Amino acid sequence: MSCGVPGMEDAGCLFLFGYNPNTSHPIVARRVVRAKEKGAKIIVADPRFIETARIADLYLPIRNGCNVAFLNSFAYSIVDQGLVDYDFVRDHTVGFEDWWRTIERYSPERTQEITGIDPGMLNEAARIYATAEPSSILCWGMGLCQQVQNVEAVHTCAAIACITHQIGKPNSGVAPVRGQNNVQGACDMGALPNFFPGYQSVLDPEIKQKFADAWHIPVEKLSDHIGYKVSDLGHLIDDGKVHAFVNMGEDPLQTEPDVIHLKQQFSKLDLFVCLDIFMTQTAAEADVVLPATSWGEHEGVFTACDRTFQYFSAAVPPKGECRHDWEIISDLSTRMGYPMHYENTQQIWDEECRALWPAAYGATYEKMAGVGHAQWPIPTLEHPGSPDLFAGGKFSKPDGRARLIAHDFALPTEMPDEQYPLVLCTVREVGHYSCRSMTGNCQQLTDLADEPGYAHVNPEDAKAYGIEHNDLIWAYSRRGKIITRAFVDDRVNKGTVYMTYQWWIGNCNVLTLHHVDSKSHTPEDKFCAIQIERIDDQVWAERHCQELYMALKRRLAQAALPQDDPCYSPVDDVELLAQARADVASADAGREPQGVTPGA
Repeated sequence: MSCGVPGMEDAGCLFLFGYNPNTSHPIVARRVVRAKEKGAKIIVADPRFIETARIADLYLPIRNGCNVAFLNSFAYSIVDQGLVDYDFVRDHTVGFEDWWRTIERYSPERTQEITGIDPGMLNEAARIYATAEPSSILCWGMGLCQQVQNVEAVHTCAAIACITHQIGKPNSGVAPVRGQNNVQGACDMGALPNFFPGYQSVLDPEIKQKFADAWHIPVEKLSDHIGYKVSDLGHLIDDGKVHAFVNMGEDPLQTEPDVIHLKQQFSKLDLFVCLDIFMTQTAAEADVVLPATSWGEHEGVFTACDRTFQYFSAAVPPKGECRHDWEIISDLSTRMGYPMHYENTQQIWDEECRALWPAAYGATYEKMAGVGHAQWPIPTLEHPGSPDLFAGGKFSKPDGRARLIAHDFALPTEMPDEQYPLVLCTVREVGHYSCRSMTGNCQQLTDLADEPGYAHVNPEDAKAYGIEHNDLIWAYSRRGKIITRAFVDDRVNKGTVYMTYQWWIGNCNVLTLHHVDSKSHTPEDKFCAIQIERIDDQVWAERHCQELYMALKRRLAQAALPQDDPCYSPVDDVELLAQARADVASADAGREPQGVTPGA
């Protein structure tokens, strides 16, 4: 983000593109409300009528998968209406003429069939954004990032901010928010295949030498190429390039696309290790599970989505055999031949972050104590931190100028057809967090919303398929089939079904397509073709959901036991389902399942 989250409420315009802060980032959503109260204009572009659309000055109901076409048209409108700050473009950017040669083909009239947006409405949005005082911020989330043209869309967002001079001044610019907690911090610390900590290239000889010296190893020991991306893992296993996988605090068999195929690929690994705090579906497949500490048992530093370092302390000591992540990593490294010894997280922070990343040098534990924070770049101990980037129009290229880059629009990979006529778009739900490994084990939250989860369907589509609210339905794609519950929702656009990957039984990632873009290798989670079908026997369907859920919980409970435990009994999924079916039948004897009208 080029701005800080607190500063969002002082902008003159907030343009939310493919981003629903109420369910993804409720704290940011509150800033949006405060900005509105202070007089800011709110623009929302989203296929769904999201919560923020209710307070928006302008809501643009774009079609699914049209992002680059829409943004190109938005940029065209800015130029066509004379809203470009040509002085800023001349002094602080490069490539406007080449950029315009692509953009000029995307007038609002020519793109209306793709975007579904009336040209007059699009022109009004462009005027509001480009002329807002004192600044505008263009915010986006996974609705932009999890598309096949995600990098292309980001390039266009950045160009839009540059040509209007809505960047390089306080509370302005671009605000890409992150998908999960501390994704920003993970990237900051080098959990990327092309960067050392601090976004320092693994291919730069001087950078490599600096890290080799700090880590006391010959420079040739450091990789001379960019590494693999996690979204390529399954294919790399199939190709025989990856034989061992250490999975930390993630549940890819819940969160990654086409999970049935991914599970088959994991079975080919020679060694599969998981670090986690719960027995997840992924951990159940592992050869070794190492119990880690939870958020309340350890301490360290998070980075918020706006580059703010925040220290957090432990509330309680670790229980049982649980160990901190950094201790486990150090032990593994030592046993694999590179001794790694630290006394605490502050030593790691000072030696591996502050000492090697100049932009983080001023972020000391002392500065972050209590409710303190440090926002990078913060290059000296006296520096106050940097809420805003690119001040005065100085960008992070060697010549200080931004590059304007444009791209032509391309269709999503898998378009609807006669067999699979609906679009599936994955979303978040505020009631459960991320992959639900924590909140799914909270009884109070389970009482409010439980398996198999919901598929949000437009009323017209529901009527066409004979589906009523709360009906159990089948949803299927070319990858698989799941049972889920229909949520008839007039905020959802016709032809599209919205589901979250948070549910264990109704996991929509059984359906999603494993296709990644060529640059960032991000999965195309926001667009694939599916079909839905009402289950005629709703009584059977309710019982079937209970059976699947109980079988899953049995399997995870068994997996959590050591093999020498007297209660351990290895059984396959077929046996577990049979046991669960018997349990449900016994419990239901003489009564109808809850939520089903007798005789229905």
